[in-house]
Amino acid sequence: MIEFRPSAKRGHAHHGWLESCHSFSFADYFDPSRMGWGNLRVINEDWVAGHRGFGTHGHRDMEIFTWMLGGELSHRDSLGNGETIRPGEAQRMSAGTGVRHSEMNHGTEVAHLLQIWMLPSQAGLAPSYDQHTVDDAELRGRLRLVGAPVGSAEAAQAAVALNADVRLHIGRFDGPAERAGLTLDPARKAYVHLARGRLTVSGHALNAGDALAIDGETALSLHDGQDAEVLVFELQP
Repeated sequence: MIEFRPSAKRGHAHHGWLESCHSFSFADYFDPSRMGWGNLRVINEDWVAGHRGFGTHGHRDMEIFTWMLGGELSHRDSLGNGETIRPGEAQRMSAGTGVRHSEMNHGTEVAHLLQIWMLPSQAGLAPSYDQHTVDDAELRGRLRLVGAPVGSAEAAQAAVALNADVRLHIGRFDGPAERAGLTLDPARKAYVHLARGRLTVSGHALNAGDALAIDGETALSLHDGQDAEVLVFELQP
């Protein structure tokens, strides 16, 4: 089963300094049929105006992954981390027993990002943080394993290790020569989110913001990209 989820059906919020599109129920957007997919709980696409941002706030028992698409954000947290996140940066924060952080756009350019929440493999973990640069060459014309579960065979090859049973692949595709495939476990779910551009995935023509919710499939094919950047999640049933 492959269910096409168009960008226009996402929840939308505009707060002046912040514009957001919600793939799943979040804040004031509620759709009982969009409460998550497998152990994927949130995909928010955010545009944060210059000199604005998210003040200090808390999270617990959630695996949070941030992927920048444009601009930059400054991250500060109660663990003592202070980092600037730019395009190509994979940021993973395990909220665990509790962490407080802020994300501020100190520049003039709009910060454009995806923030993704995943249910952790277990509650009550010690909070932790990791950030890793992924070069464009690692993403070009292929699916790069960016996140894999802690302790898994693939964790050493991934950019960041996740305290969640999720494998996250990211790729960039432009032109007919750049194509990729991915073998899926039909007993697990998968989710495809196109962050930008155009891309054909297993016969479905996707535009920026479109997604595919997948269950019971054995493979994906990705081709005919036009300035495409795509995230593919392998998830719990």
